[in-house]
Amino acid sequence: MVSNHLPVKKFRSGAIEGVIWANKRKQEDGTEIEFKTVTLRRAWKDKGQDVWREEKLNLRRSDLPKIHLIVQKLQEDLFLNMQSKGDDANE
Repeated sequence: MVSNHLPVKKFRSGAIEGVIWANKRKQEDGTEIEFKTVTLRRAWKDKGQDVWREEKLNLRRSDLPKIHLIVQKLQEDLFLNMQSKGDDANE
């Protein structure tokens, strides 16, 4: 759950942004614990409607190694199996 407070850290590369959030939650016994979550965001301009759009993915810390592994496999497949250097010309 992402809170409406300021992020702990932000990282950006082009249209991709990663944000770390500190969150608090009360336990059943009344004690409060802090935990961190991550938001990944990709922004782009819809030229047809002249408006900015974005996609967000909110993750828990335990999701990051899984995301990292999946992205590595996607990258390996895309770059090792490129048919030509123009494969990503439309990006």
